[in-house]
Amino acid sequence: MKKLSIIFIIFCLNTFGISAVHGKKVYQLPEEFIAQAFNGIAPETSSLFLNDEINNNINNILGHELHKIRIRYWVNEQKSVWILEEIGKYELITTGFTVEKSKISKMKVLIFRETRGWEVKYDFFSDQFKGIALTNNFQLNKNITNISGATLSVNAIKKIASLALYLDSYIRENPDN
Repeated sequence: MKKLSIIFIIFCLNTFGISAVHGKKVYQLPEEFIAQAFNGIAPETSSLFLNDEINNNINNILGHELHKIRIRYWVNEQKSVWILEEIGKYELITTGFTVEKSKISKMKVLIFRETRGWEVKYDFFSDQFKGIALTNNFQLNKNITNISGATLSVNAIKKIASLALYLDSYIRENPDN
């Protein structure tokens, strides 16, 4: 009877999507994304120390404070790479962005920790970000199609895409920072 009860519980958990298997899923390590963006030869890590102006703009983009002192990034003359995180519904989504000529050239979900909304990892979603730029009011200049059941994950990635573009523009305009 005890064995039957355990089997029933496992069946129910799997059937209703509450499996213990759900959780952190690594699709690509951040260091692999960075190396790939620079054809295997990543530049030294740079740090952007956040001042009041940057923090205010980050707050406008994300809708909340970032609570960090600095943001790490990788840059050469042509592109910058940002590994950014934002909460979907409950957990962080780690995403990599490559920005070239003030436009996103690549977006990839690297680590997904939510139980729902994982569809944002697919190319049909990430390809929408190619060529997107930032408007003057920190919005993406193209609409991103939502995914039913993944709205919060989509919104989180849209926010950090805007953040990556803003941060790239900031370091390009303020090279001594």
